[in-house]
Amino acid sequence: MQVSRRTIARLLAFAFITNLVVMGAGALYSYENAPPIPREFEGPDGGTVATAEQVRAGKVQFQRNGLMNHGSILGNGAYYGVDYTADALDLKVGAMREFYARERYGGDYDTLDGPEQAAVDDRVESDLASTDTTSPVQLSAAEAYAHEQVRETYVERYHEGDRERGVPAGMIATAEDARRFADFALWTAWMAHTERPGTEHTYTNDWPYNPVAGNAPTAAAMTWSVLAMVLLVAAAGGGIWLYRSLDLPDPEVEGISVPEPDAVALLPSQRAATRFIPVAAGLFAAQTLLGGLLAHFYIERDAFFGLGALVGVDILQVMPFAIAKTYHIDLAVLWIATLWLGAGLFLPPLFTRVEPANQTRYVNVLLGALVVVVVGGFAGIYLGSNGYLGDWWWLLGNEGLEYLEVGKVWQFGLLVGFGLWTLVVARGFRPLLADEPRYGLAHMILYAGGSIGLLFVAGMLYTPQTNIVMTEFWRWWVVHMWVEGAFEFFIVAVVGLTLVSMNLLRRESAEKAVMVEALLVMGTGVIGVSHHYWWIGQPDIWVPLGSVFSTLELIPLVFILFEAIAEYRTLGQAGESFPYRLPFAFIVASGVWNFVGAGVLGFFINLPLVNYYEHGTYLTVAHAHAAMFGAFGFLALGLATYMLRLTVDPGRWTEHRLRWAFWCWNLGLAVMVFASVLPVGILQLEVVFTQGYDAARSLAFYNGELVQALFWARLPGDTLIIIGTLLFGYDVVRKRFRLRAVTPEDERAEEGVLADD
Repeated sequence: MQVSRRTIARLLAFAFITNLVVMGAGALYSYENAPPIPREFEGPDGGTVATAEQVRAGKVQFQRNGLMNHGSILGNGAYYGVDYTADALDLKVGAMREFYARERYGGDYDTLDGPEQAAVDDRVESDLASTDTTSPVQLSAAEAYAHEQVRETYVERYHEGDRERGVPAGMIATAEDARRFADFALWTAWMAHTERPGTEHTYTNDWPYNPVAGNAPTAAAMTWSVLAMVLLVAAAGGGIWLYRSLDLPDPEVEGISVPEPDAVALLPSQRAATRFIPVAAGLFAAQTLLGGLLAHFYIERDAFFGLGALVGVDILQVMPFAIAKTYHIDLAVLWIATLWLGAGLFLPPLFTRVEPANQTRYVNVLLGALVVVVVGGFAGIYLGSNGYLGDWWWLLGNEGLEYLEVGKVWQFGLLVGFGLWTLVVARGFRPLLADEPRYGLAHMILYAGGSIGLLFVAGMLYTPQTNIVMTEFWRWWVVHMWVEGAFEFFIVAVVGLTLVSMNLLRRESAEKAVMVEALLVMGTGVIGVSHHYWWIGQPDIWVPLGSVFSTLELIPLVFILFEAIAEYRTLGQAGESFPYRLPFAFIVASGVWNFVGAGVLGFFINLPLVNYYEHGTYLTVAHAHAAMFGAFGFLALGLATYMLRLTVDPGRWTEHRLRWAFWCWNLGLAVMVFASVLPVGILQLEVVFTQGYDAARSLAFYNGELVQALFWARLPGDTLIIIGTLLFGYDVVRKRFRLRAVTPEDERAEEGVLADD
């Protein structure tokens, strides 16, 4: 079946508009149906237990002190500490049990016999099965008592410190601030056990799993899991038919002419773009070292192999888990983005053989701006978390939301940077943009890169006072749509552009492949973000939408893997003299890990019924590491290797260190995922089934002998990744002294690669 690029472009535009309409309407509907924060919670004697103002103040403390990178809220955040929603609900249930046990039987709950415990549990469940959402909300005497008990528990943990839990003293500055945080956590627990008006389930669709509180999977979660599986099979068949029907010719090897590195003109702006590589290497090294520290924190929560005591430094106080994880996540995003930005600036002259006036200056300005934002943002995180920025903490310091930790000012700086990058890349592609249609390959790379910045705008739509449910709504717009939308689009566009520059792929084939993949990604990944909305207090309309579209996200990832395999076969026929075999190996590895991490592991945890029990466990850690580093990281490293191959003096090119790094990264990631974090996640899932969600996130679970052994099993993988990263950094520095000279203007080819089509 012949399908023109114009037709695919129209379908892509239709899908884009449809997604915007659905998600825009969903945003409005979500605002209207967000769980309320009652003006007042009132005890049986008419006294005030908590107010809406105190709950909002608690959310501020939650973000201000980076608690989302120590534990999680509504299942989202870090898994080192407890999930505050599940923990507050479990503590509340426990305190209510003790209240009724003493009131009715004059003893502790654990000393009661079976029928007496069952009677107490029935009373607790009856109290919690409230449908009252009007203000003031009337609490029973047991609930009021439990509220005070949870407050004091949180003062002991998060203000006074709890080294066994990895909580440094003064993590929350005052006891009163810790009580406000408890009020916020208890409000999320309240919406987890309070029925949404007009339904038979709670605001969180009965999550977290806690039978005593009356929380169990809803019928919708089970029904839509079955339907999603049926739709996946149907969509897979339809996708295969589409893929085989479209005229997307494979790369042709007959008469192939792969340009040698020294035959490719090196322009000043390209040499300047390679400066992004050592910056990224430094960020990558810091990120992996912090990753090793974080992994060890699960084993020794207040030490690091005794080194702190040896040098007289309290590791827990100086670099607590929350700050270390904040840096670890931000560095992961930044080093990958840095390499992608550098590659975007490097690629245009490969096709145009010219560069606009002052292009080198603008490349250097962008690099300088990136360094300023990184240094400023990271300094702000530490200063804000330690209380040095006052009320400016969320603007200049740490906003306290996972993946979007840096303050709003630095986020705005990144947004401006993406915009400037798009303009500079557009300047480089100007000769092609003028000649090709709006859906050509050069346009696609601009659309992909620009969309990354565009989605960042959603991060500006909330403040620390915004309801956490809507805060999470917009946060996932940024995080997930980057990953499932813009990043996947960017991967396909950059890979296509790179293969064309290697002469392995015709421009027409690349354009069609990019557009088809973009159509599949757009058709599944954008609305698929709603699988993050099931358990966080969003309206239950997201259950069918999220289950269907997030399940279908697997389809484009399968096709991307097929493309990588087809291209690898072409490479095998290109001859042993192919000079870009190592960069291409990174591209293939990226496709494989994308399928494994984002595809297989992502699909495994995204079915509603599985996700209900799995949400916020180590199964998500396995998915995230394999997808983020495996897919996006390997692509970024492959682009860096390609840039180095073209810029280093061919007579002084060596790649043995890069090959060692490549295998260290692959083996290390495989060990981390399959020998450690994935088995831990499976064990957690079993504990959720048998003991409840809070038990699977408890200190007792993490301190179990088998789980601790699996944590130790991760360290060889982490070590391999660190070794690979240090080798890469060392090799990059060595190669900075081996760059070839810029090609004189009179020796450059008149036409670029794309002009041949």
